[in-house]
Amino acid sequence: MGKRRLFTRKPEAVKRTPAWRSGLTQIGSLSADAAGGVMRRRRTRKETGGADPNAGLDFKRIYRDEASTVTADDGVALAVRSFVTGPAADDAQSWGRASTPELTVIFVHGFTLRMASWHFQRYDLAQRWADRRIKMVFYDQRGHGASDLSPVETSTMAQLGDDLAAVVRTMATTGPVVLVGHSMGGMSIMSLARRHPKLFGPGGRIAGVGLVSTAARGITEAGLGEGLNNPIVDALGLSVRYIPRAVQAGRGITRRVVEPVLVAASFGPGYHSPAAARAVESMIQNTHIATMVNFLKVLESHDEATALPVIAQVPTVVMCGDHDRLTPLPNSVGMYSELGHDSRLIVAEGCGHMLQMEYPELVTDGIEDLVDRSRLALGRPVMPWRTAHRDEIRSRR
Repeated sequence: MGKRRLFTRKPEAVKRTPAWRSGLTQIGSLSADAAGGVMRRRRTRKETGGADPNAGLDFKRIYRDEASTVTADDGVALAVRSFVTGPAADDAQSWGRASTPELTVIFVHGFTLRMASWHFQRYDLAQRWADRRIKMVFYDQRGHGASDLSPVETSTMAQLGDDLAAVVRTMATTGPVVLVGHSMGGMSIMSLARRHPKLFGPGGRIAGVGLVSTAARGITEAGLGEGLNNPIVDALGLSVRYIPRAVQAGRGITRRVVEPVLVAASFGPGYHSPAAARAVESMIQNTHIATMVNFLKVLESHDEATALPVIAQVPTVVMCGDHDRLTPLPNSVGMYSELGHDSRLIVAEGCGHMLQMEYPELVTDGIEDLVDRSRLALGRPVMPWRTAHRDEIRSRR
C-alpha cells in the first residue's frame, strides 16, 4: 500500500467560522417540510439599572418539595423531588381519576449540575398549570447533588438511561410521560430511547421529549472539537486526556481546569445575574471530583445518534442558545433535522449553555407548548377504515 500523504495549509490561508455561528446559516437551509417550525427568539430584558433580576432567589428551594428515593438497578439511591400542580385534592377526591395527574413531566439535569438548575421552570410552570393536575418530577443524577456516588463501572451513559427508566417506573406509575433534559440530561433521554425503544413506540408511555442545549454524539467529536477554535476545547480535551493522572493526584488538574471552563461557558456575553452565576458555580464546585472525572470520559465518547429515530415517534422540541460553546448550535440543528414532523427548533440569540436559567421564560414556553402537543393531547390516530366508515354514515344522511 502507498504511503498516506498529509496535506497542510497555513492558518492564515484559512478563514474559520466557529461551529456555533455556522449553525445560524444551517437553520436557514433546512427544508420547510423536514420537520416542524423553526423559531428564533432574541433575549430582551428591561433596563434594571445594573440590578440583579434574580437577587434573593433561593435556588435550593426545590429541595423542599415532596422527597422520594429511587433505587437504581445497581443499588445507587437517586434523590427525587416531585410536585403536583393545580388545586389540592380534597379528602373526597383523594383517590380515583380526580386525584390522578393527567400526565407526568420528568426533568433531567446536566453534567456537574443538579435538579436546582430547573428552578425557574419548577415555579413558573406551577403557576401556568394552576388549573391542571400535572406532576413534575426532578431528580439528581447519580453522583450529583443529593444522590449517591456512582462506582466507575456504572458511570456510563447506558446506566443513566436505565436510571431514567427506573424513575419513570417509580414516579410515574400510570399515565403518559413527557421528558425534558438539559445537556447530559438530554443524552440520558437518548440513552433511554436506545435501550428502551418500546416506551416511545405506539402505546408507549413517553408522550413528548424536550432537548435543551444537548448533543447526540460525544462533545469532543460533535461539539467542542468539531471545527471550533476555542480555549474550552483545549481545556476539556486536556483534562480528559490526563484523567488517570488527575485521579492519582486527587483533586489536581481536572477540578482546576474544568470548573472555570464550565462556569465561563454557562451564560452568554450580555447576561448579568451574579445570583444565577453563583448558583451555577456552586453546583459545579459541589460535584464530587470522581463524578466529574468519570463522566468527562462518558461525554467524550458517547454516541446516541441511533436514538433519534426512536424519539422521532413522539412530539419534540429542541432548544439551544447561539452562544452555547459546550454543545454548540449545529448539534441542535442536526438533531432537529432527524426528528419527526411534529418537532420545533427554538434558538435563543445571545444565550449560552445554561439556557433554562439565562432565558427561563423561553424554555418554559417550549415545555408548555410541548405538553400541549404531547401524544396525549394529539389523541389517538384516525385509522383509514374508521374514516371510510364515518364517510359512509355521512353519505346516508
